[in-house]
Amino acid sequence: MPKLAEALVERKSLQERFARLQTRLSGSAKVQEGETPDEPPAALLDEADRTLADIKRLTIQINRTNSQTVMPNIPSANGVGGNGQTIMEAIAERDRLLSQKHLLDGLNTAARVEPSRQAFGLGRNEVKWHATIDVGALQKQIDAAAQAYRILDTRIQEVNWTTELIET
Repeated sequence: MPKLAEALVERKSLQERFARLQTRLSGSAKVQEGETPDEPPAALLDEADRTLADIKRLTIQINRTNSQTVMPNIPSANGVGGNGQTIMEAIAERDRLLSQKHLLDGLNTAARVEPSRQAFGLGRNEVKWHATIDVGALQKQIDAAAQAYRILDTRIQEVNWTTELIET
């Protein structure tokens, strides 16, 4: 039986293949009068349909496996790791952590005062800006979210390589 990670790699390969088929189809959709396309569109459409069917089959198997497989209890440094959760729940938590990190990164960027403007002093009519949040504490939150994401992502990858794919 294939492992979950192998199915994920195969699905990505099929998705890339489908994208190439779309490009090839576009290229063969029309030709100048009296010419023939390099590849017959009907054959490309058939291949695209088969590829989509394979993607669908793998996606169902992957989703079924992710929703039915519980992450093993492996201790981690900060308690992040998906213990007692299904792979699907761990993936949702990983996605949440990534979104949280992006949110905090954006806030951090927005709160930073441009040192070049402050270095030259202020004119009479210029407004002085200051951060409304503790940028140092925010950076610690960003670092914690990034570390939790990395730990959980590593755990998910480990489980993907040891979990048998549930076949349909």
